[in-house]
Amino acid sequence: MLVVISPAKRLDFEHKASTKSFSEPVFFKRGLVLVRELKKEGPSGLKKLMKISDKIADENDKRFKAFHTSQSLDNAKQAAFAFQGDTYQGLGVNNYSSGDIKEAQKNLRILSGLYGVLLPLDLIQPYRLEMGTKFGIQKSKNLYEYWKQVVTDLINQTLKKNKTEFLVNCASDEYFSVLDKKLLDGLVITPVFKDSPKGEDKPFKIISFFAKRARGLMASYIIQNKIKNPEDLKKFKEAGYKYVAGESTPERPVFHRKYQASA
Repeated sequence: MLVVISPAKRLDFEHKASTKSFSEPVFFKRGLVLVRELKKEGPSGLKKLMKISDKIADENDKRFKAFHTSQSLDNAKQAAFAFQGDTYQGLGVNNYSSGDIKEAQKNLRILSGLYGVLLPLDLIQPYRLEMGTKFGIQKSKNLYEYWKQVVTDLINQTLKKNKTEFLVNCASDEYFSVLDKKLLDGLVITPVFKDSPKGEDKPFKIISFFAKRARGLMASYIIQNKIKNPEDLKKFKEAGYKYVAGESTPERPVFHRKYQASA
């Protein structure tokens, strides 16, 4: 089973990862092409392009201008340890054993606007570039066009190499849309997580903050338990979620969690 997740805006480059092992992003040179063009934008250009504040635009202008053309543990960090968003709180790689990390390196992929696809131990430098950014490059109108073919091809190659036909989508729509679903050589399974707002009479619904964390928990569940059969996804009970057969399909397993004051 291959799992894909989104990256995160929040990063941690102050603390070292719990492992010194690392790998190199397969599309690093392709990402450098983007960096060279983004350097030209300057703070004002990045602010308009990314719809961000002056402060964040200045920060990312400095990041792109300081971007290294070769990466090492001196100037970069392993992706799964550098990203710090809600999904990564659920993923919890800091608690992984060496065996878990090895399993993640095989069966987990992170979709990225700058790097295309990342393995958990692939080195990354500080950056911000969401996949949905309307940034034209070369003959591509946007990042989806720039990445779609090569990313889809690589995911298909990985499915074949891993001898699995199941791709579990724990990414956001923004990032999963970079894949050409018509050309994927596997069954896409997209878990859905719903929480009940405070009050027993309110229906279950997707609450973004909780859903992001739950997707990380599901990815971790698959990795740490070496899940291969989609039927075993139904056994997922992390953080109080339970499988709901009546709302689910094979390609869209649904999980509910009742309101928890400490959730």
